[in-house]
Amino acid sequence: MERKWNELLMDDHQTTEKVLVAMENLFGAAAAPPRESVSMMLDYFAVYVDQCHNMKEEQHLFPLIERRGIPRAGGPLGVMLGEHEQSRALLTRIKPLATAYAGGDDAGLEALRATVLEYAELLKNHFWKENDVLYPMALRVMKPEDDAAVRTGIEAVEAGIGPDTHRRYHALAERLTRAGQVEDLSFGVEREVLAAILNTLPVELSFVDAEDTVRYFSHENQDKIFPRTRGVVGMTVQNCHPGTSVHKVNQILADFKAGKRDVAEFWIDLGPRKVHIRYWPVRDAAGKYLGCLETTQDITAIQKITGQKRLLDPA
Repeated sequence: MERKWNELLMDDHQTTEKVLVAMENLFGAAAAPPRESVSMMLDYFAVYVDQCHNMKEEQHLFPLIERRGIPRAGGPLGVMLGEHEQSRALLTRIKPLATAYAGGDDAGLEALRATVLEYAELLKNHFWKENDVLYPMALRVMKPEDDAAVRTGIEAVEAGIGPDTHRRYHALAERLTRAGQVEDLSFGVEREVLAAILNTLPVELSFVDAEDTVRYFSHENQDKIFPRTRGVVGMTVQNCHPGTSVHKVNQILADFKAGKRDVAEFWIDLGPRKVHIRYWPVRDAAGKYLGCLETTQDITAIQKITGQKRLLDPA
């Protein structure tokens, strides 16, 4: 099935976040990062992130949603444009440092390291704001025909950069991800089966530790009811929710920590779907609070079940 405009842009986010984690791993290691990886990194950030992904939004998505009533100033759209400019300013600093280092000059390595890490932090925060705030807002105001218009614009931007742009830069991202030894968010090699089990469940999972920091979510490489990208891992859960709901998040966590509540549940309508959201305190055998587990499930089909079903459908 053809992917919608927001799914295509979130795919870019997901791929880029893995590159960002790879760079954090390479620049955070005791050994200096490989020069070839730094050269590939510069190509990916300068071309695919800035000239390609950002232009998909600035040339095709942002003007359209502004016409549909989302103002450029004083709201999320203006914030996103401002962060695009911040990322470009950081790239301007990164380019000469990365070029020199890739060419064999180590003098600017520490400055390069600091600027790349700053760039990575900015983009990770930027992506979740777009996924969780701007894109849902855009979907609410857009007309049915707008999806095709934005998708056509996305294709035009990629074609304007060169033939097979999407495949080439996703292949480059994969090389960088391998170089940075980025593992799946699940549990690593020795726990592949458990990770696969959690990703197979018809329930999406998120885990926040005892310090309210996001540590895990399931279904990373699948479409989710509420999109999550790996940039949320390591963030406090309060920073992953709209300001209007933070008080509710804090109340739930406080009740769990105090042992006053064993579950908090909500159900909402998302278009034709009924979504059931539950929060559970996670405790060890001694009752010590370890964190909070969120489960999210589309229960639309379950609500329609009547009678009994005892026979297996044909394969």
